[in-house]
Amino acid sequence: MSAFDALRIANSSLGVHQTWLDTLATNIANVNTVSATDQDAFQAQMLMLRSSEGGGVEVSGVAETSAEGRVVHDPSHPLADEDGYVRTPDTDMNSQMSQLIMAQRGYQASVSVTKTAQDAYTSALQIGK
Repeated sequence: MSAFDALRIANSSLGVHQTWLDTLATNIANVNTVSATDQDAFQAQMLMLRSSEGGGVEVSGVAETSAEGRVVHDPSHPLADEDGYVRTPDTDMNSQMSQLIMAQRGYQASVSVTKTAQDAYTSALQIGK
């Protein structure tokens, strides 16, 4: 594997981790979104990945959680039905925060690989002078 390959692979990883971070941010921002029982709950998104040709990774699609969510009894909520129920997303905040840490650390690792490869290129160019 050449240093150029390392840069290309790290760059693809940076893009995927950034997309993952954006997706998690949306999921976390909507974890407490409430809707009426006759409407769909917020559907959290999960990235589907695949390896790209020549190495690296790319987003191949986005899957969404169930629109059913959870039905919660909250008669004081303005969207509550006649029985006092509302629909909330079936999104686990602990899971989302754990994934957020993993995505952040993966992003940081990709940045480190990119910096190391750039330093190797710079050193190689200095040798030729």
